[in-house]
Amino acid sequence: MSAVSAPASGAERHEAARRLLDRAVTEGGLPGILAEVRDGDRSWFAAAGAADTGTGRRRSAQDRFRVGSISKTFVATVVLRLAAEGRLRLDDPVQRWLPGVVDGHGHDGSAVSIRMLLNHTSGIFNYTDDREELNRHPTHSPRSLVRTAMARPPVFAPGSGWAYSNTNYVLAGMIVERVTGRGLAEEIDERIARPLGLTGTYLPQGDDPTIRGPHSRHYTKLFLTDPGAPVHDATELDPSVFWAAGGMVSTAGDLNRFLGALLGGRLLPPDRLREMLTTVPTRDWIPGAAYGLGVSSVALPCGETVWGMGGALFGSWSYAYGARDGGRLVAVNTNGDWTDGGWDDPIGVFTDLLRAEFCRPSGI
Repeated sequence: MSAVSAPASGAERHEAARRLLDRAVTEGGLPGILAEVRDGDRSWFAAAGAADTGTGRRRSAQDRFRVGSISKTFVATVVLRLAAEGRLRLDDPVQRWLPGVVDGHGHDGSAVSIRMLLNHTSGIFNYTDDREELNRHPTHSPRSLVRTAMARPPVFAPGSGWAYSNTNYVLAGMIVERVTGRGLAEEIDERIARPLGLTGTYLPQGDDPTIRGPHSRHYTKLFLTDPGAPVHDATELDPSVFWAAGGMVSTAGDLNRFLGALLGGRLLPPDRLREMLTTVPTRDWIPGAAYGLGVSSVALPCGETVWGMGGALFGSWSYAYGARDGGRLVAVNTNGDWTDGGWDDPIGVFTDLLRAEFCRPSGI
């Protein structure tokens, strides 16, 4: 099924991207894919495949989807706003705000700072690596997710390495709630979503399995790589297992608007934005990536470096990356979590899309 582009001046500038979206469906076997590119005051949207394979409904710019770990960028922004207001310090130990929570099996909340949570240098065990324990419970609270992590030893001493851990952001979300006395969803809405007009962006409350408003179906093969593996509909799921680490819902347009405001310096003071974009090396993660505070940088083969975050969960994989000044932005989502046709996973498609948009010859 061919990609459908929204009318926009200079659409020929995105011909390589449009062809890539087509290939992601026809060769990659994805149910559907959509992308929005913003370049200054110009925008371009295109989609290929289906939002709903049962009805054949097409994907649209209004589609909401689960953004996974792009949620971490929102959470980190809230934490940095609180730091800018003097309500917490990034070098505060977790123990100060969550006494007794990070404890057991070698974990020590007095040795882990908020900064270590945000840049994944805490060494705290990643609770989503214990799927057996998570599957024992019908739903989850933030505290129960942390308890799952505390039952396992840390992967290294605080500050001595790097390892991606969703537990870090559950703890960061808990700290936001402790400092403000309000729910994390309220803080994200009041500080980011409403001021920027992000009408399709929110953090679901509790175990509400639905996606509010227009949305694509989310399809998963449950990590099976066989092209013939059965496909399951994961549109409705309990988001409490992801919460601050990856539970948010958004749209491509909203993600670009948020990232443009963040990189453009409209959400954080300059010193806090510099802290956010101060990176540490990563291990066993996205090739060419370094990690800051809730954001990552990815070095492209052409020498360009883009900034943003990706997210992946059952049936929905997303990327939102932009130039350092927020002038050019790309947000992309697939409503399937597998690929055929030479790509190992949707990240391969996303990387090709970033190359198509950020590595074009000048003047094109």
